[in-house]
Amino acid sequence: MSSTDAGTDAFIALGANLGDPLAALRRAATHLGTLGQVVGVSALYRTAPVGGPPGQPDYLNAAAQLRTTLNAGPLLAALHELEAAAGRERHERWEARTLDLDLITHGDLIITHASLTLPHPRAWDRSFVLAPLNDLNPDLRHPITGETVRTALTRLGMDGVQRLGVPWLP
Repeated sequence: MSSTDAGTDAFIALGANLGDPLAALRRAATHLGTLGQVVGVSALYRTAPVGGPPGQPDYLNAAAQLRTTLNAGPLLAALHELEAAAGRERHERWEARTLDLDLITHGDLIITHASLTLPHPRAWDRSFVLAPLNDLNPDLRHPITGETVRTALTRLGMDGVQRLGVPWLP
């Protein structure tokens, strides 16, 4: 579902690898409910860091489907506020972080702007994003290429991505 009278479905990737990543993801998933209706939340995954400085700890990753009446820009700003509240500091690209919230899609919107690119420019090339998205909507299509999450995940494989069989939300 992309857009309804009740709002637009946005898919958000959640990740953390500093501090208490599990607690950070739990708080973020709960706070997403203040930005709209959380329609679904994926399983929790442990993933190896991709890019960035060497020596980072593994990440915990998940994804959420949020039905929201917020436009993409204000939603991204709200996600950045949640990151800041969790102690996120931005010094170096792809560095370790207390919380990372990436807006992957906002309905079928296509935006290329310095402050916001939709769909997320690297999402369909990252198994650690696609595996949780696959839990929520394997048939979600990239708004430009039309490739589904399921097909992209099959193309990339699951190297470095481990689904954790633990309930992570209360």
